[in-house]
Amino acid sequence: MSLSRVSVTAVRNLHPVTLLPSPRINILHGANGSGKTSVLEAVHLLALARSFRSTRLQPVIQYDQPACTVFGQVKLEHERLCNLGVSRQRDGDFLIRIDGENAKSAAQLAELLPLQLINPDSFRLLEGSPKVRRQFLDWGVFHVEPRFLPVWQRLQKALKQRNSWLRRGTLDAVSQAAWDRELTLSSTQIDEFRRAYIQALKPVFERILAELVELPGLTLSYYRGWDKDRDLGDVLAASLIRDRQMGHTHSGPQRADLRLRLGSHNAAEILSRGQQKLVVCALRIAQGHLLGQVRRTQCVYLVDDLPSELDEQHRKALCGLLEELNCQVFITCVNHELLSSDWHRDTPVSLFHVEHGRITQTAKHQE
Repeated sequence: MSLSRVSVTAVRNLHPVTLLPSPRINILHGANGSGKTSVLEAVHLLALARSFRSTRLQPVIQYDQPACTVFGQVKLEHERLCNLGVSRQRDGDFLIRIDGENAKSAAQLAELLPLQLINPDSFRLLEGSPKVRRQFLDWGVFHVEPRFLPVWQRLQKALKQRNSWLRRGTLDAVSQAAWDRELTLSSTQIDEFRRAYIQALKPVFERILAELVELPGLTLSYYRGWDKDRDLGDVLAASLIRDRQMGHTHSGPQRADLRLRLGSHNAAEILSRGQQKLVVCALRIAQGHLLGQVRRTQCVYLVDDLPSELDEQHRKALCGLLEELNCQVFITCVNHELLSSDWHRDTPVSLFHVEHGRITQTAKHQE
């Protein structure tokens, strides 16, 4: 799976442009502030209908335009082509089109165009809140387990109902018990999906991490969000008084976490910034490998400022792992010559120079 065409209109400082990227390695180079990251942001909009740089739409849409639009042509299995389009309006409205038809949700985009982002904010996967790690985990489960999304939607509905009752006390005992049963059932299923995914991910992650950096004693474990030896229904009943005092459900899969530890310590407290970046890269690349194993498809990687905080040895190792995935990669950097020798001679590499929002393809294949 890869993007064969991308058209961008009114995204930040970018001039309207149509790109014909390589199915493998695409390097966007230019000075800081030239618009390189905005290209990655446009691809992210196409895949998820939202930006990774801002929760607000105003900075994403050019100041004198009512909306921004990204179109893309995706090459799927057996050379089948799929046309995607996303338009975001200043008032918050958005339109998603898939092969000329309106899509109901961004989940349909995400399924067609699996996307992995490695950027300076990726450190949040180690340093940030459990929510960031749950999102990472659920990305993987969503893409390999077709039963995940409807069960996750049931879970969210049951959790919302229970929390509303905890705050307002508007449910009768029978309704309360029914929603607790629904919450328990859907939570148990989500936990099973997550547990199976982590079991499959761990050996892949450990192999890839070993190719990037030696970190003996680093462990990855999964916490499901409640006592591993107790049924969630029993936990909910026992914590009812506390939950009512707090106004929300304290235990459940909405509290799940991934724990990366070095010995007895939180890995984020011990590792250097460069080591953290390599661990995050190993996690992201492991997800790509697992997706390929289970679904026989690849995801697109967006890598913002790849050379930063990595020495030549680790940069080459990371490029080698990205190349091994046999997937499409978009990389930004200031000096493309730093990456010129990091690929095999027969790997298709396209170069795009970005300057003041204008994009020029300078090479379709780099020897």
